[in-house]
Parts: sequence; structure tokens; C-alpha cells
Amino acid sequence: QVQLVESGGGLVQAGGSLRLSCAASGRGFPTNYIAWFRRAPGKERDFVSRINWSTGRTYYADSVKGRFTISRDNAKNTVYLLMNSLKPEDTATYYCAGTWVNTNWASDYNDWGQGTQVTVSS
Repeated sequence: QVQLVESGGGLVQAGGSLRLSCAASGRGFPTNYIAWFRRAPGKERDFVSRINWSTGRTYYADSVKGRFTISRDNAKNTVYLLMNSLKPEDTATYYCAGTWVNTNWASDYNDWGQGTQVTVSS
């Protein structure tokens, strides 16, 4: 099993930036993929981005492409999500998750963090 701990959320004005961190540990780490999902109030949990831990290949949802950048630091067992040009519609709880499968589907992710809140004011 993999333990994941997110940090870095907060309140930011529209157009601003935040960097989220996801620290991974546990006997099941590294998994093939670490992803970021988000859930806005009253909505489903949506895929944001994922990264292949070995190759560094990245994937993004269309809604964040060009604004968000996912990266990893192998030495620190940490994945980052740099969010630029933030919009009020980016407001959500952001979760990192791990899986062995190359997928956008939340149901395929076995390990989840507790989430970190991002609020973007207009």
C-alpha cells in the first residue's frame, strides 16, 4: 500500500499560482502513475493530470492543459502540481492518487491522499 500526503493548497486570487505537493511513501511505492484529481462542491471527482513515475511522461485534462504542470522529484518521492493562471472554476479539493494502470478513471486508483483545498477568488 502507498501512503500519499498532499499539501500546498490555499486561497489565491484569479490569475495567481499555487504549487501542490504529494509526498509518497509505503511498501507499495513507487507505483507506475501518480495523478491529481479534484472535486468541486456538488460535482464528481475529475481527473486533472498524471505522471508516469519511471518515464516522467505526463497527461493533462483539457481544462488545465497549458496552465498546470505536473512533475516529480524521485529523490524526495514527491509529485508536484504547479497551477498557473488560476480561475474561480479551479476551486476544488485536490487529491493525489496512485495506480499501476495508465488511466484517467478514479475507480482505477487504489491509493488516495486526504486532499488539499484550493480556493480561487474572482
